[in-house]
Amino acid sequence: MSGSPAGYRTENLGIGALLTTAAFFCVALVGMLAKISGQYTSTGVLLLFQNAICLLVMIPVVLRGGRSSLRTDKIGLHILRAAAGTGCWYALFFAIMAIPLANATLLTYSAPLWMPLIAWAVTRQRVAAPTWLGAGVGFAGVILVLQPQDHGFGIPELSALAGALLLAVAMMSVRWLGATEPVARILFYYFLLSTVMTIPIAVIDWQPIPSVVWPGLIGLGVAQLFSQILIVVAYRYASAEKVGPFIYSVIVFSAVIDWIVWHHAPTAYMYVGMALVIGGGLIAVRAKTEVPQPDTVVTKAASGPRSSAG
Repeated sequence: MSGSPAGYRTENLGIGALLTTAAFFCVALVGMLAKISGQYTSTGVLLLFQNAICLLVMIPVVLRGGRSSLRTDKIGLHILRAAAGTGCWYALFFAIMAIPLANATLLTYSAPLWMPLIAWAVTRQRVAAPTWLGAGVGFAGVILVLQPQDHGFGIPELSALAGALLLAVAMMSVRWLGATEPVARILFYYFLLSTVMTIPIAVIDWQPIPSVVWPGLIGLGVAQLFSQILIVVAYRYASAEKVGPFIYSVIVFSAVIDWIVWHHAPTAYMYVGMALVIGGGLIAVRAKTEVPQPDTVVTKAASGPRSSAG
């Protein structure tokens, strides 16, 4: 497509949607495996193995391309993405150990409600009225899901909401990186930087790893690897704003898993709340606002107020 930024494919929303849905099925599996494995070890250990296993897979892939495949002028954006992603996963893992998997997932994956607002914070572009409407509808759904339930709203729920903000930043960063960076480089730097970031957490939070948990830790890493590959490739076929609604498939997958594995049947409140969150997200991301261009946003996100895109 003439004039398209390097790294993009001709837009195909169907392929982008399918890849995104598959990616977030893998994310639902990550949540399930983390909740199971977390009964035997710490959150820090889960994070370390999640990233280190993926890094071990990516090292031979990037080595085949030589040193040139690792050269980047977007290291600040890679660091932003890794920090946001690591923080999101820590917040989610912390939450799912204390509240039902479906609730924690619903809160964390309200991220599309935040994406247009984060773009506004970075670019100062005007946010359309439908975006505010969608955010309001979505947050009404979040409150409906949480408040009628016995445990109310506490630290685990706040953690999951913090994860939503971090996830929105990570998702936008993937899109901006995809404008110029190949998939292998994006994934390598993400797993390398995330592994480095999680080592201190795992050391502080270290617990012995019983043999029963090893299959879960390996499965966690494999599911994470596939989720990241699929979402990066998906963003090459359609923008984060267009495929954003399909991340809601993770809520459905997680609710089904929660029902089957932990017998947490969705309540009527949760069905209505999920519908409001999904509907609000659809309104917000479909709002007729100008999508910020990657070079403009990368400059502001990775370099602060400086005008250089490098």
